[in-house]
Amino acid sequence: MTTVVLVAQSDNFYRFLKNVAIGPAIEVTFHPWVEGLENIPESGAAILASNHLSFSDSIFLPIAVTRKITFLAKSDYFTAPGVRGKVTASFFRGAGQVPVDRTGGNASTAAISTGVRLLNEGHLLGIYPEGTRSPDARLYRGKTGVARMALEARVPVIPVAMINTEKVQPIGRSRPNFGVDVGIRIGKPLDFSRYYGMEDDRFVLRSLTDEIMYNIMDLSGQEYVDMYASRAKTLASD
Repeated sequence: MTTVVLVAQSDNFYRFLKNVAIGPAIEVTFHPWVEGLENIPESGAAILASNHLSFSDSIFLPIAVTRKITFLAKSDYFTAPGVRGKVTASFFRGAGQVPVDRTGGNASTAAISTGVRLLNEGHLLGIYPEGTRSPDARLYRGKTGVARMALEARVPVIPVAMINTEKVQPIGRSRPNFGVDVGIRIGKPLDFSRYYGMEDDRFVLRSLTDEIMYNIMDLSGQEYVDMYASRAKTLASD
């Protein structure tokens, strides 16, 4: 009974943010355009696999999509100390974010398990295969967790391209820029059913992930870099 109440409260807060607190202001300020909404199923589980240019990606995409999107978010957002940390954690949970540890190893396995559980419950799951925001607006190599989730949960993957969101809120900038032409392109669902049962084959996972990233690149028009974004950030800081 408690779980049902918490879910209802979370859904109500999500709708409040989308329809009252944030959504109308975003629509008036940016007038974001959207292509391909018809590619998102009205019901049933699916993965939205998007490029990641800005923190604001997780704001623009849910506002554009009618269905509630559940994102896997860094656990750091939920563990900050003090009153501010608790408020932030409550906000992210209410906004449909689920905390996962993305440090790698066993943590990655746990994150995938969380994603599969949510998909098995019928959620529309939002994932950024690059694992972190692009440091320079290019598209980086995807991590194979998205392919593993798709095969284990047996769901389609819908590629998504966020357009110009890095110009709204560049990395390191707290205040947004206005007057940016923000857009979202949603591609046709990718059916990987022919690979079901092969989720332990790393070559299959790599191939499917590359196919997902190719589709995102085709939608976004970004230059592709065959390197993990986290590695690019490390090299840039050396």
